[in-house]
Amino acid sequence: MRLSDTVTASTSELKTQFDEMQRHFDEQPYLTIAKRIQLLKSLKRALLTLEAEFVAASSKDFGYRTAFDTVLGDILPTTKTISHTITHLPKWAKESPRKAGLSLAPSKVAVSYQPKGVVGIISPWNYPIQLAVVPVSTAIAAGNRVLLKVSEFTPHTNQVLKKLFSGELSDYCAVIEGEAQLSQQFSHLPFAHLFFTGSTAVGRHIMAAASNNLTPVTLELGGKSPVVITDQVDIDKAAKAILFGKMTNAGQICVAPDYVLVPEKLQHQLVKSLCGLYKKHYKLGVEGKNLTSVINDHHFARLTDLLADAQQHGAQIIKPLEENQSDAHKHRLGLHIVTDVNDQMKLMQEELFGPILAIVTYQQLSHAIDYINQRPQPLALYIMGQNRQINAHIQQHTQSGTFAINDTLMQVTADDAPFGGLGPSGMGNYHGREGFLTFSHARNTLKTGGFNPKLNLLLSQNKLLMKALKWLYLRP
Repeated sequence: MRLSDTVTASTSELKTQFDEMQRHFDEQPYLTIAKRIQLLKSLKRALLTLEAEFVAASSKDFGYRTAFDTVLGDILPTTKTISHTITHLPKWAKESPRKAGLSLAPSKVAVSYQPKGVVGIISPWNYPIQLAVVPVSTAIAAGNRVLLKVSEFTPHTNQVLKKLFSGELSDYCAVIEGEAQLSQQFSHLPFAHLFFTGSTAVGRHIMAAASNNLTPVTLELGGKSPVVITDQVDIDKAAKAILFGKMTNAGQICVAPDYVLVPEKLQHQLVKSLCGLYKKHYKLGVEGKNLTSVINDHHFARLTDLLADAQQHGAQIIKPLEENQSDAHKHRLGLHIVTDVNDQMKLMQEELFGPILAIVTYQQLSHAIDYINQRPQPLALYIMGQNRQINAHIQQHTQSGTFAINDTLMQVTADDAPFGGLGPSGMGNYHGREGFLTFSHARNTLKTGGFNPKLNLLLSQNKLLMKALKWLYLRP
């Protein structure tokens, strides 16, 4: 099929696909663990087989995307997650015994993990493989069926995703294409669970739509993730971590460093180090093969408008290179460092999601902590410093979805740790065991054998039983 022949789903087709997937689930509401593992192994093999096609398709969708960003940011973490799930799924899915207590004796209590049903997943464009396949694989691991709504900004990658979920896997995950309007219709379907990755603004609409069906939601959003540089820092190492976090995928990452809080006395040194490192690693700027493009013209214009607005409000724009910093035709943008910022600038109000880095200076660490706490909780908070007590103090006095010290981005790749936001940056977790739990219903299970004397005592409202229960549970 040629890309131009692709037909997006209509409302009626969407409902038909949902009903079909629901029928599949109703016919087999509990997949054995062995079957789930077999499906995950098939998914992993198919993913590795299609690696080259994913790299090429993703680059077409972005205008140009480095193989590094696709392999290291999409293929590798997805494969690692599936492998980790395969290894640990039998333990995660095992019934968990709980204490029944004397009041329920001789019954036994356990928690069993039940598939929820048909799950809806809406994935974004910035990591179109990882942020689609990881939640899908986790939902399948929990025994569910899935409808996957992919981004309209990545049509070439979407065709490879369709190949990925073909054959037997198509009975467990159907790939849905369509514009933003279809996403609204998608979120109104009576899913057993709805999982969304995207902006906070759209997340609010998704949650409102899901509420009509009392559908539980997991929202993986974003926000302005800060970096706090303390006095006790190796500024060159900090600059390396920040540059990696900002330039990977051209900064189009929900946990990319958005702005830096730095002691005023260290600002010049930080900017100098960032510029030096950029010149070394991105010496050709937007002409280099190691710099991913901004996804499209619209987002390129959004970023350049943010820079223009900041400059109009008195900001200083620092470009590490004298040329090759921008290419509107190819929607490519190099690193732009912005100093002398204030809250009136749009770039301090919106998530940047691109290769722009704002610098905010502070006099005392308490001022930096207050600055963070006066704003919505970010998805990521980064600390650069060598003093453990100070780092711990910042950790204890701030809130964020994730937290990392002397590193950026890498906390998201921890297979055995949950990932999720807090407040405006998200709701719920996935990755690892927490992901399995997100897509499972924890079922309270009471097991009583043939010997059950408590029934007679309860039915007769036995006074001795009441006295014993009061003595056990109703005393100070």
